[in-house]
Amino acid sequence: MLFRLLAAVALAAPLLLTPVLSQAAPAASAAKEAAKETKEPSVAQSAARERQKKCGSEWRGLTAAEKTAQGPKWPQYYSKCVKRLKEKTA
Repeated sequence: MLFRLLAAVALAAPLLLTPVLSQAAPAASAAKEAAKETKEPSVAQSAARERQKKCGSEWRGLTAAEKTAQGPKWPQYYSKCVKRLKEKTA
């Protein structure tokens, strides 16, 4: 008897909590979106983004042979490019 009661409660609990959870979810996501919109990137983040854009434009400008000489894949090229740009600004 007790087992049946517990099983019924366990099955009914999600049905009872669904309206409460569905109302809380949009409010939480709206708060997260508002926080994202107001937050400005830091100076370091802006500098990293500029380096990434510069390295990306250089990578797209290379021919296949030049890409092979620089490093055949983007991650290797990007690592070298970032080091080079950081040394240039330092």
